Amino acid sequence: MRGQKAERVSGYQDRRALVIGGFGFIGRHVTERLRAKGAVVTVLTRSTAAHADAVRVVAAAGATIVEGDLRDAAAMAAAVTGQDVVFNLAGQSGAVRSMEDPYTDLDVNVRGNLVLLDALRAEAPRARLVFVSSRLAYGAGGADPIGEERVADPLCVHAIHKLAVEHYLRVYRSVYGLSFTVARLTNPYGPGQPAARTAYGVVNRLIHLALTDQALPIYGDGGQRRDYLYIDDAVDALLALGVSEGSDGVIYNVGSGVGTPLVDMARAIIAMAGSGRLAFTAWPQIAQQVETGDFVADITRITREIGWRPCVSLRDGLQRTVSHYRAQVS
Repeated sequence: MRGQKAERVSGYQDRRALVIGGFGFIGRHVTERLRAKGAVVTVLTRSTAAHADAVRVVAAAGATIVEGDLRDAAAMAAAVTGQDVVFNLAGQSGAVRSMEDPYTDLDVNVRGNLVLLDALRAEAPRARLVFVSSRLAYGAGGADPIGEERVADPLCVHAIHKLAVEHYLRVYRSVYGLSFTVARLTNPYGPGQPAARTAYGVVNRLIHLALTDQALPIYGDGGQRRDYLYIDDAVDALLALGVSEGSDGVIYNVGSGVGTPLVDMARAIIAMAGSGRLAFTAWPQIAQQVETGDFVADITRITREIGWRPCVSLRDGLQRTVSHYRAQVS
């Protein structure tokens, strides 16, 4: 189900917006879109040195760049002061990674978010927080699309921590009046993810491998269906949630609503790239134990209540992404 491009997202002109993790894959796109819509943007990053080129570009476009860690109470208090909308895109990603290093995942994804919430409570009580959660909160999927009413049943540490933050948000809304919206994001892909990032972003990772004529590893038979969402659609949804009064305190699935077997997606990438090859391999033990199986998001709620729906088909999104990365490789 496709709709028109979400140019309807408005309400950011001259509003103050903070993007935490604004130089990550999703964060960079959110930052650019906010600037295009006339927002007064501040980007908080843990390390300006790690993103030196991007810092120069974004600063030249008029955004304010702040260096600070999500877990640093003083830095967060200063960053949120005076903000109207806060997008939290920082954190450690990866289901398997969280099982291998649960304490870092806990520290960054739970303690860090609690530091942020307390800063908002004290310094920006009227700001709207958009928290990017994960479809992993649901646990095992199934043949049918999964809606927000489905009881969460996490299979990995990362999912537990995302769910814990969602509970913190409800408490802070009930006790302190904090305004928030949760976006349970599926599998975003598109231009802008470095080839070295392998803990998440399976589509981008496979495209990088195909364009350099490497093997694309496929666990099992590759039949597991996933809900892949093009980055422009993901950003449209996040920005819409940031200004919609009706979204306050609500959890939304943000996905395409369409399931595609991993192996079919990989074959499409190879065909578009004109290189690469499939390499079927056995599941690593931990990866198999935390595997959710098929997952497709039911996006009825966000379509009905916010008016958002994805615009870019998987084929079009893959073609755009392959073209982008091919230009970088050639």
